[in-house]
Amino acid sequence: MQSRNRRYGSLIFALIVGWLIFVISAAKLLVFKDGRVPAGFAALSPIVIFVLWSLISPGFSKCIFSLDMRTLTFLQAWRVAGFVWFVAAAYRILPGAFALPAGWGDLVVGFSAPLAAIYLTKLESPRGLLVWQILGFLDLIMAVALGVLASPRIHLIGNGFTTAALTVLPLSIIPTFGVPLALIFHIVCIANLSRSGQPWVNIVEHPVAPHSVSITG
Repeated sequence: MQSRNRRYGSLIFALIVGWLIFVISAAKLLVFKDGRVPAGFAALSPIVIFVLWSLISPGFSKCIFSLDMRTLTFLQAWRVAGFVWFVAAAYRILPGAFALPAGWGDLVVGFSAPLAAIYLTKLESPRGLLVWQILGFLDLIMAVALGVLASPRIHLIGNGFTTAALTVLPLSIIPTFGVPLALIFHIVCIANLSRSGQPWVNIVEHPVAPHSVSITG
């Protein structure tokens, strides 16, 4: 079991690195900006692949749902980088209608992630952690929806400004890599906490977080 999880872990790490290289290269070649590859397609593809892979591969599913939720939750702390949305709005790089709600949401989730990882996983009932994961997930969905509404093609909000800057480096890395990865982390945790017919989550050992914790409710 551990050997299989290590193999899956190595494969997943390679795929994540490969995806990062792809989205950086694509943005550098301006394929998102000129529409050859829509940025939305690049953001959605890893999520679809992840969901389908977890549905058709029992081994991959077992590996994914054995991940330590403390680690997945703590990793959401990277979203404090959402302060860049405020900077982009101040310099009129991005519309405030998108940047301000997305920025505040990211800051709240990012700063609360360590507290959720340390405190909520210790509770006898994981409902607090489930609520936190759902709110973090919805924050990303809200930001994506606002980004689409302010995109150059739709442009329903923004007062003359669009989210075109999200299709080029360095900002393009966030919607095409950071957001899908964060959504996948939330999906894993929500699915794990919501699985029917099982006790509330067993968080077991894996290569990233070697300590084992069991949560029952």
